[in-house]
Amino acid sequence: MKETTDKKYLSTSEVAKILGISRVAVFQKIKAGLIPAEKIGRNYAVLALNLTKALEYTLTDERKKEIETAVKKVVEEYGETLRLLGKE
Repeated sequence: MKETTDKKYLSTSEVAKILGISRVAVFQKIKAGLIPAEKIGRNYAVLALNLTKALEYTLTDERKKEIETAVKKVVEEYGETLRLLGKE
């Protein structure tokens, strides 16, 4: 992540590469206010220092696995109850 310290601003392509998401996802996060960016001409530029805020909203593979495990456990333990609640 040395790129962020060498440059003041990052392009949407650079942000997408760092976060491991598509450029479209970067634009969606910018429009949602999750990634602060400045519009320069027709393009957006992300202040390198603001990228840490965006990283807070990005799930790592490890965190995704933790969530998946927790969901599986809930379904195993409360599956019948969830089915009954779904019918209401």
